[in-house]
Amino acid sequence: MTGETVLTNARVVLRDQVVEGTVCIEDGLITAVDDGLTSVAGAIDLEGDLLLPGLVELHTDNLEKHFVPRPGVIWPAPVAAALAHDAQIVGSGITTVFDAMCVGDYHAGGLRRDIFHGASQAVCDAAEAGLFRADHYLHMRCEVSDPTMQEMLAPWIDNPRVRFLSVMDHTPGQRQWTKVEKFREFNALRGWSDEEVAAVVARRQRVQEKWSQPNRALVVAEAKARGLPIASHDDTTLDHVEEAQADGLTVAEFPTTLEAALAAHDAGMSIMMGAPNVVRGGSHSGNVSALDLADAGLLDGLSSDYVPASLLHAALVLADRADLDLPATIAMVTRAPAEMAGLADRGQIAPGLRADLVQVRRHDPAPQVRTVWSQGRRVF
Repeated sequence: MTGETVLTNARVVLRDQVVEGTVCIEDGLITAVDDGLTSVAGAIDLEGDLLLPGLVELHTDNLEKHFVPRPGVIWPAPVAAALAHDAQIVGSGITTVFDAMCVGDYHAGGLRRDIFHGASQAVCDAAEAGLFRADHYLHMRCEVSDPTMQEMLAPWIDNPRVRFLSVMDHTPGQRQWTKVEKFREFNALRGWSDEEVAAVVARRQRVQEKWSQPNRALVVAEAKARGLPIASHDDTTLDHVEEAQADGLTVAEFPTTLEAALAAHDAGMSIMMGAPNVVRGGSHSGNVSALDLADAGLLDGLSSDYVPASLLHAALVLADRADLDLPATIAMVTRAPAEMAGLADRGQIAPGLRADLVQVRRHDPAPQVRTVWSQGRRVF
């Protein structure tokens, strides 16, 4: 049991408004949200800063950077790598994170297969030991074109930390690489010759033809059997969205075209885009702009993807646009992803919910995370 914590003199971002007010916390939960200041002794003065729900991150590759800090280097201390990742996550205002683990790979000589089990186990070990400051779950990103995907997933599918799955296919000619010439241009920057690219394309397409459909069917069946939410990754065409709808997928994760986003919206799927896409003003790979989707009313949630600090930054960038308000954009990084993952106990500031909270001071050009509470405990 913990005593009461009172946060006052804050601009509290609620579901549909921002109030100058006070938030009370006890035993890890929000107990009251009141207008105005309080005279309670010991109340913490937030000096007029924003008070947000703790951010919820459904898809971050950031953990991989700590396990492979240099090309070809696997860090030898798995839990230490996971804790370094956790510190960066919390420092970005994220209190719930789904660490995206690649189940399979699509690069010859890639290290994702090598780190998969160790990184997943490190997350579980650190969480079990109470070492994390954020709440960590596992998002299994299933590369359906990989022949090893099924054997990699099997030991983990019933792990209680696994709470979200997605299906992806990075084969040239599919999804992100629907236009093979774009794949060729991208790899030319890595020094590949046309002959080398052609050989890779042919080899990967042969493997994909054999494994993609059975692997996808298995992932969908395993998720449905356990009631786990599942996302479709990099939808590009109407056929991709129709396939996702037929499989009962609920989230369109990073659709690459306006056509796919429109179809996903019409199918009742939640649309999640990358926060770096917002901060940069467009996709680094030439796909549809998240800003354009926001303007079209087709953006439900954001993911920090490869830059944890981009999640908060992107929400505030969107709030500065004339047609969006702060509660709506903060919901994209709090309530919406929580709902996509089936987490009903967090994602907004309201009595009875987890006291996951973030004190933020707005600066130009980027916001500053000043304090973070997880279940009422200060963690940053």
